[in-house]
Amino acid sequence: MIKTLIIFSSTNGQTRKICSRLQHVIERTQGNGSHEHRVTLIAIDLVNTVDLNAFDKIVIGASIYYGKHSKHVYVFIEEHQQLLSSKANAFFSVNVVARKPEKNQVETNPYLQKFLKETSWQPNKIAIFAGEIEYAKYTFIDRTMIRFIMWMTKGPTDPNAKVEFTNWLHVESFGQTIRDM
Repeated sequence: MIKTLIIFSSTNGQTRKICSRLQHVIERTQGNGSHEHRVTLIAIDLVNTVDLNAFDKIVIGASIYYGKHSKHVYVFIEEHQQLLSSKANAFFSVNVVARKPEKNQVETNPYLQKFLKETSWQPNKIAIFAGEIEYAKYTFIDRTMIRFIMWMTKGPTDPNAKVEFTNWLHVESFGQTIRDM
């Protein structure tokens, strides 16, 4: 059995939702002769409750909140870089900027590029996914700030809008990549 750990840092739940889809794809059976895969999902703030050595693969997924990945993601990577590098590993970033075709590639997404410059870890596989806007979930201040940012970047500003930008086919493809690595 191949064991995969997916660690996530999610602000409003979309990264967690993406991780659940990845889990489904990775655990899906492939037919004769394929290995059984088991995936464990865990929030970054609970990762110290599991034995990282028990997993064959480690994937980290992190959302952007006010232009940054969580500091907990950086701390985890710094503390466990040697272990991460010794296993099959992957990283993905979730942000609304990736809704734009010119910013939805690893090479063109500013948040992912900043992440790769700020850490010395070089993940085996990397992906970028567009997130979701659901204004009703946000505090008044967050809703106002995000609406302003969306207005500036020509995104949705209706305060009742719920817009999911995630390309689920891309998520499923990345899940298969993780399964096969």
